[in-house]
Amino acid sequence: MEYFDVVIIGAGPAGISASLYTVRANLKTLVIGSSGSSLEKADKVENYYGFENPISGKELLETGIKQAKRLGVIVEKDEVTAIEFDRVFTTRTVKTEYLSKAVLIATGLPPKRPKIPGMDKFEGKGVSYCTTCDGFFFKNKKVGILGNGNYAVQEAMELLPFTKDITIFTNGKSADFSGVYAKEAERYKICIDKVIELSGGEKLEEIVLDSGSEKLDGLFVAGETASSIDFATKLGVATKGNIIITDSSKKTNIDGLFAAGDCTGGFKQISVAVGEGAIAGRSIIEYIRRNK
Repeated sequence: MEYFDVVIIGAGPAGISASLYTVRANLKTLVIGSSGSSLEKADKVENYYGFENPISGKELLETGIKQAKRLGVIVEKDEVTAIEFDRVFTTRTVKTEYLSKAVLIATGLPPKRPKIPGMDKFEGKGVSYCTTCDGFFFKNKKVGILGNGNYAVQEAMELLPFTKDITIFTNGKSADFSGVYAKEAERYKICIDKVIELSGGEKLEEIVLDSGSEKLDGLFVAGETASSIDFATKLGVATKGNIIITDSSKKTNIDGLFAAGDCTGGFKQISVAVGEGAIAGRSIIEYIRRNK
């Protein structure tokens, strides 16, 4: 388990911008990112300062990562599945775990929740988005995890102290488990059928699939990967809707935890994300120096 001064989750404009400041302040800096961002898919970027001709989003991202690496930032292509705090931060990924004094969340906006009939109706009445928050209420109950990636398995692991009757529903998608999670997934029932609707009376009672229906007391929505809101909720970070609340220095309500970029709301532009990353980077430097 390697120790860093700061772990930055997200290798986009905000995360990389912050890393340029922290590494130049002689802080051991790790950036963890995965592919598939909306910027990576952008064919042309024409409104970013300093480029006479259009540049693709993918090229812009790659250029930023190369710059960070040249300065000494360690960049890992990996998927973060959990962040925990106990005097120091532990960032868990598919491959390993990292310890750090500070963490910056710069993962962009969370993906849209699946539009399944009954999902809204049973929110707080069987449908939950946080195993840490609500797992206790499902002791010895029959529960499901909605998701097809590693984060779904991570959520199932967090429910094990409360119940052993856990099914991962992939909603018609192929299971995409890797690393330690591929082995861990063997402990749970996996259902790849498409979810048609959720049904019940005052609370969730049943999940209807294209192959039939199953009794269900609770359903935890995990999606394909953990999002900024997933991390924030489990850590007790203040949020509003699907954004993380920060002060002007990009600090959250938890000491040592910062957020920047689209996950904090505002004008969703590369230039804004870069600026917020710079502010967060400077704030992290001040935080670590102040708490040595």
